[in-house]
Amino acid sequence: MQYAELLVDAAAVADGLQRITKEIAERDPGADLALVGIRRGGEPVAQHLARLLGARTGQIILLGSVDITLYRDDAATALPSPRLGPSHIPFDVAGTRIVLVDDVLYTGRTIRAALHALLDYGRPRRIELAVIADRGGRELPIQADYCVARTEVADDSRVEVIADDESFRVVRTEGARGA
Repeated sequence: MQYAELLVDAAAVADGLQRITKEIAERDPGADLALVGIRRGGEPVAQHLARLLGARTGQIILLGSVDITLYRDDAATALPSPRLGPSHIPFDVAGTRIVLVDDVLYTGRTIRAALHALLDYGRPRRIELAVIADRGGRELPIQADYCVARTEVADDSRVEVIADDESFRVVRTEGARGA
């Protein structure tokens, strides 16, 4: 696979993840904290953040994942035969501070779907959002509380987070509209 442009290298993403780990830990230190990764791209990021937060705080960080397939607002038209994956929330969300984690924030529609899916499990104390890349182009009023990098790219470009052995990098490719 050939990439048009490296937007954020692995070292910068690692530094950004350390920074947002510190911000997450300091924001509400007494609250029960859980990370929930959005399947697929947000899962490895949430797992990595959980390890970083655990090392920083000395606590076991609750970790889950949510599949948004059935909650997408285009599920009926864009997914004629959807492939469902499991959501895995092995803790009580009621009263918990949840940091929802994804790789790229674009229109906000994925996050809206994830919020609806997550609320089916109960009512958290608060839900915050952490992403590696915010590419702009919002269609819904959704913003990240924690973000490694913000970048503006053309609508016909795609922004991807590539995961390699505990490191992440952000690239831009040409092509159809997408994350």
